[in-house]
Amino acid sequence: MGTSHGAAILDRVRDARDERQACMVALLKRLAPREGYTLTALPDVRFLRSDRPLASTPVLYEPGIVIVCQGRKRGFWADQLYLYDAQHYLAVSVPVPFTMETDASAEEPLLAIYLSLDLSVLASLALQVDELADVAPSAPVGMFSTPMDDALAQTVLRLLEAMNSPVEAVVLGPAIVREIYFRVLTGEQGASMRAALASQGQFGKIAKAVRRIHTTFGDRLTVDRLAREAGMSVPTFHAHFRTVTRSSPMQYLKSVRLHQARLLMLRNEKTASAASIEVGYESASQFSREFKRFFGLSPTEEVARLKSSFALPPAPGKQGWVTSH
Repeated sequence: MGTSHGAAILDRVRDARDERQACMVALLKRLAPREGYTLTALPDVRFLRSDRPLASTPVLYEPGIVIVCQGRKRGFWADQLYLYDAQHYLAVSVPVPFTMETDASAEEPLLAIYLSLDLSVLASLALQVDELADVAPSAPVGMFSTPMDDALAQTVLRLLEAMNSPVEAVVLGPAIVREIYFRVLTGEQGASMRAALASQGQFGKIAKAVRRIHTTFGDRLTVDRLAREAGMSVPTFHAHFRTVTRSSPMQYLKSVRLHQARLLMLRNEKTASAASIEVGYESASQFSREFKRFFGLSPTEEVARLKSSFALPPAPGKQGWVTSH
């Protein structure tokens, strides 16, 4: 009887999860009826739909939380795989360049929620949690993917339900987003994110250097200058920068410039030459060579590919990060 009763309980739990998942998918299909990005009444929340798979593509995520309700995304950063699907979500506290691919089809489109982090709200919550919870300190990380527990899944469902009502979206939505932040900060890898948000020690100094790159990428930035501003020697700065971003400072700066140039060509119809100058390149030919080496296509070919295969991401949010999904 005990075994049978236990199996029945597990079956009910699985049925409840399946029903919740089906509700999420149905709601998102209504909220994101067309392929691409759908903006919402909340500036930090948008929905993503893709009716086709996406091959390996270099991307640069702004700080945010990506929750996939149908389909699958895979991110490759250094030697690690980051899976985010209906059972896992992705959290990014510091922009990191990595390669992404997606599984999707017209019959089962990729459906996802993207929450651009309000870092002031998140940091305040993290401080409260650290003051109230008796937990061991954890090493800060810039990005992680982790299983979505029932508490977070229930909160995500309530967000989607609220977003289907214009009034509830505005009145209730911000509080539900705040609860999602709380669930992530207290989840399996929440301590690592709270440590990152605390901006203490070497991680905090590198986070400030990353923000410097994102806000002044068109300037003549050098490793010496960035290290000096961080109060580190060049070798120490280089080592800690690579630990946080899995990239050297100059490789990271180059990736930011190339992603930003791609967005300028897409959003503003800039020529490759004009975009290269705006992001800090002095030589248009060098820009074209590095662009093709990085994205695998020439600037013209890459812009045409994006326009034909996927909707254009919205402009960067109020946090000032460059984003490319």
